[in-house]
Amino acid sequence: MPVVFDCDGVLVDSESLAWKAIASAMDRFDVLVSDEDRHHLVGHPFEYEYAYFARRADLPPPEVVKAAISDAMFALFERHLESFEDAKDTLEVLAGRGVLLAVASTSARDRLDVSLRATGLADFFFASVAGDEVVAVKPAPDLFLKAAELLGVPPEACTAVEDSPVGIAAARTAGMRVVAVDRGQFGLDDLAGADVLVPRLTPALFHGS
Repeated sequence: MPVVFDCDGVLVDSESLAWKAIASAMDRFDVLVSDEDRHHLVGHPFEYEYAYFARRADLPPPEVVKAAISDAMFALFERHLESFEDAKDTLEVLAGRGVLLAVASTSARDRLDVSLRATGLADFFFASVAGDEVVAVKPAPDLFLKAAELLGVPPEACTAVEDSPVGIAAARTAGMRVVAVDRGQFGLDDLAGADVLVPRLTPALFHGS
């Protein structure tokens, strides 16, 4: 069974670095980023984040804000980003079995490429889909549907791996079996829509693959 992974929070430990970059960039525009903001925005694309913060401040155009965040984020990623050990170990086993693997991430293509390259994970994947390559991002199913298309299999033949409520909703709407890994970003009730909820990833979760 092919497996489609989310990236941030599932494969790479990017959330704290990403929010450090966002907080730093938004501080330049006199916006204080709180833990409540972080919880609300995890899993959403830049356009959603921009609209959210624009309700609190007179921000410059989106491209200016995005560039400030991206510059800070990519510099941090190149120096400090790491993959989750359980994710890398699982990928190595699945790839060794010849399982088709894909990534479906809300992140834009430039961020996704930096994340996979900086952590050495890029070569594990037959296909990847970024948030700026589909019409609608999670919780819409477009990312997962496109990933299945690129793998050449029906969505219902795939297992999706997620860590957020919006990601779980997207994968379920696409018709995929969903494994949720609890990385501590959400409460267990928030992840209850998954078929399987685990504290860490293991190859045994994909025994049918």
